Amino acid sequence: MTVPSVAVRHLGGAEGLPVLVLGPSLGTSTILWESAAPFLADSFRLLAWDLPGHGASQPATDLFEVADLADAVAEAVDVPSFFYAGVSLGGATGLALLLRHPARVRAAAILASGAQLGDPDAWHDRAAQVRAESTSSVIIGSAQRWFAADSMARHPDLSGRLLHALQNADDESYALCCEALARFDLRERLGDVDQPVLALWGRHDTVAPESKADEVAAAVRHGSVDVIEGAAHLPPAEQPEATAAALRDFFTRLERTSP
Repeated sequence: MTVPSVAVRHLGGAEGLPVLVLGPSLGTSTILWESAAPFLADSFRLLAWDLPGHGASQPATDLFEVADLADAVAEAVDVPSFFYAGVSLGGATGLALLLRHPARVRAAAILASGAQLGDPDAWHDRAAQVRAESTSSVIIGSAQRWFAADSMARHPDLSGRLLHALQNADDESYALCCEALARFDLRERLGDVDQPVLALWGRHDTVAPESKADEVAAAVRHGSVDVIEGAAHLPPAEQPEATAAALRDFFTRLERTSP
């Protein structure tokens, strides 16, 4: 296994503000957070990262684990400590960060994610499909999973850009991400997480429904759970203001109570 390279993009917020690192969902890029960023930039310096072969990140050629993604993010984010919020695979990476780099991550929000996601065989099947037919072959299914019924109509430009990001993702890197998710399972280690964790789920999410959020919040030592109404699997794009409000409330409350 190797630690892949990930690119980091500044999405707003001034120097001197607490750093909030933002993680992507499989198939998306940092544009996932563009609509939510203006609602967070007054309180945080925002740094968003891309998965290997997605957005501005270099493609991957070797197997990697979600733990390797966590190490890559910790290496790419050049600050001593930070808050973290990630969606789906980005949320899974957040859980790995909490366990592997506890001194760096002050608290994390895990959005539309869980300690284990999907069926391993289904992930391997999707990896094989993308290698054979490219990421274009999964656009329709991804759109159905990603967005609540009216999300694309409410945010047509951003929805279109997200689907183009999926189409433009490197096929092999996407497949390797699928295989990393097939092997990902931190359920037995959640009790070791000592930092505060907010598990956020979208009301219409069929990939990581309420049960996944409840599992995380109940098993970590300091967990809480909340729902984003009107969202499915991409809350920052579907309901940017509500998602930002939940994150801002969670992290600023911790900032006020920090010694």
